[in-house]
Amino acid sequence: MQLRKICVLGGSGFVGSSIVAKLDQDGYAVTVLTRRRESAKHLFLLPNVTVVECNVMDDQALKAALSGADAVVNLTGILHQSGRTSFDAMHHQLPSRLAKICEATGIKRLIQMSSLQADRNAPSEYLRSKAAGEAALLAFAQKLNITIFRPSIIFGRGDSFINLFATLIKFLPVVLLAKPNAKFQPVWVEDVASCFVASIQNTQTYGQVYELAGPRVYSFRELVQQVMTTLKVKRPIIGLCDKLSYAQAFMMELLPVKLMSRDNVRSMEVDSVSSQPFPPIFGVVPASMEAVIPEYLVDSTLRGKYDSFRSVAAR
Repeated sequence: MQLRKICVLGGSGFVGSSIVAKLDQDGYAVTVLTRRRESAKHLFLLPNVTVVECNVMDDQALKAALSGADAVVNLTGILHQSGRTSFDAMHHQLPSRLAKICEATGIKRLIQMSSLQADRNAPSEYLRSKAAGEAALLAFAQKLNITIFRPSIIFGRGDSFINLFATLIKFLPVVLLAKPNAKFQPVWVEDVASCFVASIQNTQTYGQVYELAGPRVYSFRELVQQVMTTLKVKRPIIGLCDKLSYAQAFMMELLPVKLMSRDNVRSMEVDSVSSQPFPPIFGVVPASMEAVIPEYLVDSTLRGKYDSFRSVAAR
């Protein structure tokens, strides 16, 4: 059975925009559910995409929005909790409710975004909530065709990680770095999107959990140094001990815009590194960070201008 109508939760975000653009390019009829339609205006011109405002925390609204879909892709997630949204509500309860609605409405295909090192015994609430969401979905494995992806940190134009440090490096004389020896294996957003799209029709991916990580492992310090090298900027990096890392995160929690939390620091106590090769089933050779980030951090280059044009065009 060909699955042609795809409903994407979180489709207007950084990763979602890349996935939706690829789905559109492949001719799928895509419905993007978003809390505010205005936040998805960059998707309006894609010919096969419909943007629908929906409160995904409302079961009746969600059920109505999913009506007629052949498959659902859930990318909904948060990095920081607030008084209105919690990790448990977004990463655990929402996937659980979504699976129940899919079963009730006859939608068999469900693809979920999780996180590398999600585990019920993980040190951070973020990772524990992601693991709880996985468990809630896999409880439906006999009834639904579920695929779960666990990426490391994802980089690309519009990311909230590499771009954040690029901005800080430009304006700060010294970089005070929490958990400088934490390990990451960054993966390009376009490679992640390719895997999501390739999995939709592939029955071999049903019931599987895939780790997605790039070709190289970096320490946090090495990541920041790579950004400096790309920008041709030099700044001293002072690595903070654990006590000062948590103190810095606590101070950042008090800012109007939360850049880091103590739970983020707890997540870094477990290296975001994959123990598996990149899944060969998707036919993707993961791109290196060094090859990609100059295209969006250094817009003065010809390749940077081209990538900027592609971003505006949602391609």
